[in-house]
Amino acid sequence: MKQEFYTLGAFEYVADVQIIRAKLESEGIPVFLRDEYTLNTDPLISSAIGGVKLQVYTRDKERATAIYDDMRNYAQDARGNPIVCPNCKAQRSEAYYSRKKLLHKLFPFLEPVKYRCLNCEMITKPSQP
Repeated sequence: MKQEFYTLGAFEYVADVQIIRAKLESEGIPVFLRDEYTLNTDPLISSAIGGVKLQVYTRDKERATAIYDDMRNYAQDARGNPIVCPNCKAQRSEAYYSRKKLLHKLFPFLEPVKYRCLNCEMITKPSQP
């Protein structure tokens, strides 16, 4: 029987994924880290290959997503308040980088941060204080 995988998230470094991996495995959910060994060998290519991907079996997708959502760190403003989506008012946003321009592909740290709502998928710029 063929098993399908679902990617819960991608992380820049292998160390960033270890806590969520341990939590999922402690709940009895098998976890697979795609590109883990590649990044352990050469962590500088992380942005080129999209980081290490945290994957679970499709049958475990809903349980794994619920556990992951409980543990994740959502984006916060400079005062430590959660970023609020202007569309759906959810407080579940994460930093988003489009990397569409050549300059931002070569130097991703120069791209200004935007936020993507995990509820409605709307992408917004940070509000000015």
